[in-house]
Amino acid sequence: MRIVFGSLALVSFGIMLWQWLVAKRFPLHRRYRQNSLAAPVTLLKPLKGMDEYTEACLRSWFEQDYPGEVQIIFGVASAEDRVCDVVRKLINEFPDKDAQLRICGPLTGTNLKVSKLAEMETLAKHDLVVMSDADVRAPQDLLANMVQQIWGSEAGLVHCLYRLEPPTNLAMRCEAVSVNADFWSQVLQSASLKPVDFGLGAVMMFRRADLARIGGFEALKNCLADDYQIGHRIAKLSRTIQFSTVVVECWSGPMHWRAVWQHQLRWARTIRVSQPAPYFFSILSNATLWSAVWIAVCPDLWAFVVGGMVLGARAIFAVKLQARLAQRSGGWRWFWVPWVKDLMQLGIWGLAFMGNSIEWRGKQMRLAPDGTLEPVRN
Repeated sequence: MRIVFGSLALVSFGIMLWQWLVAKRFPLHRRYRQNSLAAPVTLLKPLKGMDEYTEACLRSWFEQDYPGEVQIIFGVASAEDRVCDVVRKLINEFPDKDAQLRICGPLTGTNLKVSKLAEMETLAKHDLVVMSDADVRAPQDLLANMVQQIWGSEAGLVHCLYRLEPPTNLAMRCEAVSVNADFWSQVLQSASLKPVDFGLGAVMMFRRADLARIGGFEALKNCLADDYQIGHRIAKLSRTIQFSTVVVECWSGPMHWRAVWQHQLRWARTIRVSQPAPYFFSILSNATLWSAVWIAVCPDLWAFVVGGMVLGARAIFAVKLQARLAQRSGGWRWFWVPWVKDLMQLGIWGLAFMGNSIEWRGKQMRLAPDGTLEPVRN
């Protein structure tokens, strides 16, 4: 047992070190030099509801420092949605922008966001399309950098790494470790093994012609992981998938333990369906779990010293990764949060294989083996 758990702790440290190195090597926050490239862009923004950060997030897209034409299409399912007032306010505030609000419906797919996108797609004027989640706040130079990266290249899709803001309580700090430390380093680790064949849905840019070749949003109306599917299907067109070096922010209203748990479980079951083998072996990267078990089962000097060093490294790497993504120092007073998150992750990992039901926007859904959603009949 000493050898088994000691080996697992050291393996988890090796994976953690690997993630740290690929994340450190990635040119995060690098900007392209400004030039005269100004290809027209269509931005699709499906919306539902709002919180205290919604207006600032949407405003960031009106305030893009980009010389080209930008068409902005907002889509909602109901004219009674409170977010409509925010959108109309911004459209009136920026009359020089080509922006419109579309009331979509009736929505026929189980993924209501993609059902809205399928209708919004028909209004797109330009070849370059940006799809972005409602809670994303974009830096002013985001479009300029993404266009320069995709235009004239073999890239079929450029997508953004993102960070969660603001972590206002312990539950959200655990969520922030998942996103701001672990997720972005894990996807870069995956990219160091093989060409990227998935998309990250916070912000994605692709060509309308490629979207049409994969069947458009209409073909994805019943898929939960629509961002993964878009990237996966575009990659099959012999197009490359590239990460933008510009990071965006995802601003979320207060989330407590139940909401964080449901989100993490939905995320885990989605990844498990999309990439079952990698997700199964992802438990090997849980440095807190294997170090704690090693110390508990084999409480000798070697386990305490080496296991304690692995636990310390986990805390240090997590703080450093979050600081690099956010471009701000600090966070050391929360050094212990990654340990809480890792122990919670053990339960999430186990439950990911023990069912296919998820809670999404207050509705119970069933995730089919092919990644499509089915409503649960009461």
